[in-house]
Amino acid sequence: MSAPTPPGIDAVGVPGPLVAADWVAGRLGQEGLVLFDASVGARRGGAPHIPGARPFDLDGDLSDHTSAVPHTMPGAEELTEALRALGVRDTDTVVVYDAQGVYSSARAWWMLRAMGFDRVAVLDGGLPAWTAAGHPVEAGPAAYDGPRGTFTARPRSGLIVDADTVAAALADPRAAVLDARTRERYAGTAPEPRPGLRGGHMPGSVSLPFGELQCDGGAMRPADELRTVFEAAAGDREQLYFSCGSGVTACVLALGATLAGYRELAVYDGSWSEWGLPSERPVATGEGDSP
Repeated sequence: MSAPTPPGIDAVGVPGPLVAADWVAGRLGQEGLVLFDASVGARRGGAPHIPGARPFDLDGDLSDHTSAVPHTMPGAEELTEALRALGVRDTDTVVVYDAQGVYSSARAWWMLRAMGFDRVAVLDGGLPAWTAAGHPVEAGPAAYDGPRGTFTARPRSGLIVDADTVAAALADPRAAVLDARTRERYAGTAPEPRPGLRGGHMPGSVSLPFGELQCDGGAMRPADELRTVFEAAAGDREQLYFSCGSGVTACVLALGATLAGYRELAVYDGSWSEWGLPSERPVATGEGDSP
């Protein structure tokens, strides 16, 4: 008598915002599981990749290139089309990872949540954790040439916000604006990697480099440690806004805050790529409100 066929992943879902490499390995190839490689920059389209992974190209189709700043969230129609082309169905469960650990994968996770899709998790530690655990990889970049999906974006208001919303949050004693860039960029003592931007930070924002939420190797710290880190930066404020260079590592803060139990969270889409442009928006230098 043959063994029963294991249920598809759509009968299981994800246990939380993070999943471990072994959790994914135990479900690899199951119906309803979609793996995305969301690596960016020099690691975009790199090799190797987890078997069956598809490209979530934040430097390509998964950002709005009509915007003057990088990695801008695409509109609902554009995101719907891009994810349908990648075969995503509304009933699928999605796991995103990147080649650096937890870096750009958090951006993909937050984008999907902002578009009303909750069956999504980040692979803790990313590709480095996957390979360290001895799980298989395939040569060449992630790719997809299968059937179209049925994904439909259902935008949620308030998860992706603009500069005016952040300016109001900076003046709100109930809110904290946390900056995920390095402390040197926050202080204005290190140059910005994108030309034409002013150095420094938004007056009243707090420095919280995204790496401080992670263990060595790129995995996220335990929830109780994350809560301690956020309380040191934000005090008793529960409404948190996140910024970075271009809206990518701000989402690592959003992931960490979610794991720590915060619920009133938003990512500033334009981040320093927008605020730091020459304009009348105020900029401060020095350590500022760094904890």
